[in-house]
Amino acid sequence: MSFLPFWVYAVYNVFYTTGFVIKKYTQKPMREMIWLFVVVLLGVASMGGVEGRKVKALEGSLEYTAINCRGHSASITDFGGVGDGKTLNTRAFQEAVNKLSQYGSDGGAQLYVPAGQWLTGSFNLTSHFTLFLHKDATLLASQVFDFLIDPLPSYGHGRDAAGGRYISLLFGTNLTDVIITGDNGTIDGQGLLWWQKFHGKKLKYTRPYLFEIMYSDTIQISNVTFLNSPSWNVHPVYSSNIILQGITILAPIQSPNTDGINPDSCSNTRIEDTYIVSGDDCVAVKSGWDEYGISYGMPTEHLIIRRLTCISPYSAAIALGSEMSGGIRDVRAEDIVAINTESAVRIKTGVGRGGYVKDIYVKGMTLHTMKWVFWITGNYGSHADTHWDPKAVPIIQNINYQNVVAENVTMAARLEGISGDSFTGICISNATIGMRVKAKKVPWTCSDIEGVTSGVVPKPCDLLPDQGVEKIGMCTFPQEKLEIDNIELKKCSYVMA
Repeated sequence: MSFLPFWVYAVYNVFYTTGFVIKKYTQKPMREMIWLFVVVLLGVASMGGVEGRKVKALEGSLEYTAINCRGHSASITDFGGVGDGKTLNTRAFQEAVNKLSQYGSDGGAQLYVPAGQWLTGSFNLTSHFTLFLHKDATLLASQVFDFLIDPLPSYGHGRDAAGGRYISLLFGTNLTDVIITGDNGTIDGQGLLWWQKFHGKKLKYTRPYLFEIMYSDTIQISNVTFLNSPSWNVHPVYSSNIILQGITILAPIQSPNTDGINPDSCSNTRIEDTYIVSGDDCVAVKSGWDEYGISYGMPTEHLIIRRLTCISPYSAAIALGSEMSGGIRDVRAEDIVAINTESAVRIKTGVGRGGYVKDIYVKGMTLHTMKWVFWITGNYGSHADTHWDPKAVPIIQNINYQNVVAENVTMAARLEGISGDSFTGICISNATIGMRVKAKKVPWTCSDIEGVTSGVVPKPCDLLPDQGVEKIGMCTFPQEKLEIDNIELKKCSYVMA
């Protein structure tokens, strides 16, 4: 799916598949918001300067950028694949991956998926492997998933049910050097059936994701579109050195738990130039659930999120938690755009979670039509089971926001720590928040927090005293690069037969 037609489809998908038809709204502010949404989407679609989205087509070959290039190539048609949207290709994909895995020590291999509708069930990836999707190629997820895997050890339970979980469409474990890329081809989860099962409480196991990789290193996903995931879209877990670049993710805004990208107990991750329309958080940073996450003890750390555009009316552009029991630290977010989104950066936790969220740095947010700009809550109540520890109190400290512009906002901030264990080191500077006509009379609510502000409009709560405009640069953002920013992508090619 090419980039501009995708965003035309995105507008259709959000407003029509979820029942939001423009003519239903008669109030002028709502109509203006909807048309602004459409204009912004199409404007984003027309942007041509994003390097991460460029794939150069030459006669007989395709050029793209990747962590590593491959010494061997094959097409899914070499293994009997049929792209008619009806033939099940699970065996063809798995045989192709298994065959190409033999080249792991000889430069690795890439599997090309040409134009077509490629119906497939779940298949396992391999090391030193690239899956390349043509711009008119769509992987269609079969709606028959019958292979179960265990709950994650840092969660203890499945999310939809206490038992196991259905394996993801694209899955890998204990791998190194795995690339999913293309010319903005599409991975379609066909999630409607799963959403209906969820709402009907008919799930015995947790829904599959579109992509999950575990215990792995050196991962790249770029220049692909994820559609209609049954649940989470992209889930790297217990992994490191991850680049997620030029990804487009779309799910209906009322679809359940269709998080965009969820780095989970991962280190050294780079998310950039990404566009997400979701029924849940666009990016959700996690590290395990209650006593299971505390015991596993693997944080998410050294994460950079830049140039993210998010639309999520019922969730956050970036969420930290609520499953954060292994800890979250050193998260950097910059150049964030959120439109018609519930909150910008939300920290959610509660008693029993344990762990920490600290050293969080955010700069450069442009926001339109928000319920809250700043939202931190210490009373998030969902638990893995009844064995959570009431003495496991999370630590929230050193949270920095700077250079924020927002308009049409219902409430500037909702900041709620935990009684007796305040959240500390909150710093907000150079933030201008334009309130909607029918905004809350009190724009800030604060309890059990400590921090400072500078150059913030409207005036913050008393727990965040104003230090004066001369301190407008006081909120920090690290200048040193993360290790993941030192990884340079190489120019690679696929020669078409």
